[in-house]
Amino acid sequence: MRRRPAAFLGLAVALFLAVATVTLFGSLFAADAASPAPTGGPVDGPGLMVIAGAFGEIAVLVAFFVVVNAMGFALRQQHRELALLRTIAATPRQVRRLVRGQVVAVTVLVAVPGWVVGVFAARRFLAGLRRLGLTAPDVRVPMAPLPMLVALVAALAVGLAASAVAARRISRIAPAAALTASSTEHGRTGAPRLLAGTGVLVGGVLLLRLAATRPAEQADKAGQAALLGALVLLVAVALTGPFLARFLAAVSGAPVRALAPGTGWLADAGLRGYARRLSSAVVPVALLVGLSGTMLIMTSTAEHAPSPTAAAVTSATDVWLRQAELALLACFAAVSTLNTLVAVTAERRREFALLRLVGATRPQLMRMLTTEAVLITAVGVLLGAAVAGAASAAFSTAVTGSGMPSVPVAACGLVVAGAALLTVPAVLATGLRAVHGPAAELVGGGRD
Repeated sequence: MRRRPAAFLGLAVALFLAVATVTLFGSLFAADAASPAPTGGPVDGPGLMVIAGAFGEIAVLVAFFVVVNAMGFALRQQHRELALLRTIAATPRQVRRLVRGQVVAVTVLVAVPGWVVGVFAARRFLAGLRRLGLTAPDVRVPMAPLPMLVALVAALAVGLAASAVAARRISRIAPAAALTASSTEHGRTGAPRLLAGTGVLVGGVLLLRLAATRPAEQADKAGQAALLGALVLLVAVALTGPFLARFLAAVSGAPVRALAPGTGWLADAGLRGYARRLSSAVVPVALLVGLSGTMLIMTSTAEHAPSPTAAAVTSATDVWLRQAELALLACFAAVSTLNTLVAVTAERRREFALLRLVGATRPQLMRMLTTEAVLITAVGVLLGAAVAGAASAAFSTAVTGSGMPSVPVAACGLVVAGAALLTVPAVLATGLRAVHGPAAELVGGGRD
């Protein structure tokens, strides 16, 4: 961890967000349980417990998705060190124990800041609900230790499970093969992963079917089912990502190769030749576009629904809740995007050094990275838009009876622009640092 602090920065941020999120919604549950019986009239809306459950269901799943993604990259960046440990007689059990120790250390380090931010966010969220009349004035967030302990245990459980999966490959193969595998990538996506992705895809389709068959009077439930279905579809995209990303990169890379025969060809070949790396970079962009687009299109569809339905789902209260949920999900997706892109680009220092040794200049490498960043954005936007389109079509079917949702073109354009503003500068800023340094020493493994 001292040798590669940057490798664990993304994991620390992801675990911090997970702890804060679980503490936030756990504190809301505790506030509802500890609140006295209301002395005035009934409050408007479904109640604090229902609101916290509806928010927490999606937000906690997205937070843990970000943790799993960050954990994989933290281990990928120290793959070489773990492989070297295997070659000097470290056993697979010792490697797994080392990885578990790293996860526990990082989680404990971010636990207290996560608790503080979670409790503060719960109080701000409760104040907003109080202003809208969705909770009684005397409800307060208690300083109860149970939500904090649940947040810590949940973050540890997810982090340890993710580390077990991520460390499985390097701890099971022979030491010499582990060292060789640290600088190579499998050419094909494994059958178990494709089968798992297909199964998750079927589950997402079933959730969208459930959302589409809800009656118009249950628009809120249809929206939650559609949003959960979108998240499940994004998990399927992550599992089948190497295949999907390679196909879409080949399609979108054709005009790039024609417009820029030199750097365009090199960028396209690099992306398609490393399908797993491409998938790792594309999935967070798809997460950002897919979740944000789904929320925006569902809100616009509800606003244009027939009058009885629109009154139920487009009040000022409902719009405020949807905006708060959108901001939370967009924050998680943006953090995942930045973490992933920085890690993916930073681990290519040896590749850039080798290209420099065979004659490539730093400006040429930066042009190649710019082209790659544009292609990554395009593929991520296409995948995210497909997920958002399917989820919002299911919601529109339930609310309006038509599978054609109302698309807010300007707002969706801002989401695409935001994805580009996150992707391109992150890749170029990291790449600018990665292409510097003595090329021969970097190729030889002297520096990282």
